[in-house]
Amino acid sequence: MENFRNESDLLGTLQVPKNAYYGVQTQRAIENFKISGQYLSSYPHFIKALAMVKKAAAKTNYELGLLEENLYKKIAETCDEIMEGQLHDQFPIDMIQGGAGTSVNMNANEVIANRVLEKLGKEKGDYQFCSPNDHVNLSQSTNDAYPTAIKMALIQMNDELVEKLKKTIAAFRAKGQEFSKVIKMGRTQLQDAVPMTLGQEFEAFAATLEEDISKLNSNANLFVEINMGATAIGTGINAPVGYANLCAKNLSQITGYPIISAPNLVEATPDTGSYVIYSSAMKRLAVKLSKICNDLRLLSSGPRAGFFEINLPPMQPGSSIMPGKVNPVIPEVVNQVCFKVIGNDLTVTFAAEAGQLQLNVMEPVLSHSIMESINFLGNAMDTLREKCITGITANKEVCLNMVKHSIGIVTALNPYIGYKNSTEIAKEALETGKSVYNLVLEKGILSQEKLDEILDPENMLKPHQF
Repeated sequence: MENFRNESDLLGTLQVPKNAYYGVQTQRAIENFKISGQYLSSYPHFIKALAMVKKAAAKTNYELGLLEENLYKKIAETCDEIMEGQLHDQFPIDMIQGGAGTSVNMNANEVIANRVLEKLGKEKGDYQFCSPNDHVNLSQSTNDAYPTAIKMALIQMNDELVEKLKKTIAAFRAKGQEFSKVIKMGRTQLQDAVPMTLGQEFEAFAATLEEDISKLNSNANLFVEINMGATAIGTGINAPVGYANLCAKNLSQITGYPIISAPNLVEATPDTGSYVIYSSAMKRLAVKLSKICNDLRLLSSGPRAGFFEINLPPMQPGSSIMPGKVNPVIPEVVNQVCFKVIGNDLTVTFAAEAGQLQLNVMEPVLSHSIMESINFLGNAMDTLREKCITGITANKEVCLNMVKHSIGIVTALNPYIGYKNSTEIAKEALETGKSVYNLVLEKGILSQEKLDEILDPENMLKPHQF
């Protein structure tokens, strides 16, 4: 048929769309793996990383005398085009696949080869002039090119995730400053504890998230160690002497990252430990972010029968049956994203454990899970910041009244009247409904002047010298 061209491989001949830059092995992957509905083209960082790896490989092959200059330049030019965002629609295969990533590697090889052929004035599929295997994949295998590309993608994606995290932290910190004078009750085990400020609560949100910046970055730094030149199982077969270190140097120049060749390439080829530890850092961030969203939902609960200490920006009507109801939909969606990230971390754990002998064939689901988590977390933090955090307001009077009527403030009396007296007053206040303040005065335990000084909310926000 005129809209198709015939290409052949080990299994025989297959029709490929005539104008497609991909070839027969990509076409087989399209037909074989209709799994997740998330395609390689959904992850532009991954496609750009594949181009970086192929450019570094071509440069290394040229410098070692294995690739002639004109072909090298055409491959490098094509890789630059892909790194700039071109031809991404030519990566239509599912992210989850069998074959340990061979389909991804060949998709990149075929697209680059056919674009080079076009530059040379040849027909797509005329691989005698530029072959996906003999030229673009020269001195490589899927088992070193594919994991190296994953790592390059994850380093770039981590940079963006950390920037989004920093913006989220800044938004919480700004609210911490805005609410610095809003006195409220702190709670432990959902029971009244001691006073604090709403600002301290929001500053704590910022502080707990800030810890994760260094965790993400330090764990992402493990991705700079690669196994290019290994090639199939780490022994270096089919790669020339000096290829591994030179390719790492070239990739470092292309990416701007301090890429190094792994000290033991046989160990590095099946090893997925860096993915496990990076995923665990995202899980930690997800757990913290979800806890914060739980708090936001509690603090905004009401408006009449809940805490009602803060107001979240109203984003949509909350019920199809209850008029006037507005739900905390933004924290809710972030909670759900965090559950997904936590689940993805378990997938990464199982995929890493499933490696056998000299290769881990589960890297497709492993890489997809991590990349999906990065995208989900980044989008969730943007949504939380833009549609929730920046618009939060405080119900100052509600917060203050809770402090004034709380039995929890009796804790402040412990150093002055003893635990036994404090307990009796708390019990009587609970049973009678009287305030702690009035009971202390009725019993003549402290003077009003001293009591006012002790129970001044401002005095209960910091340590004292007794």
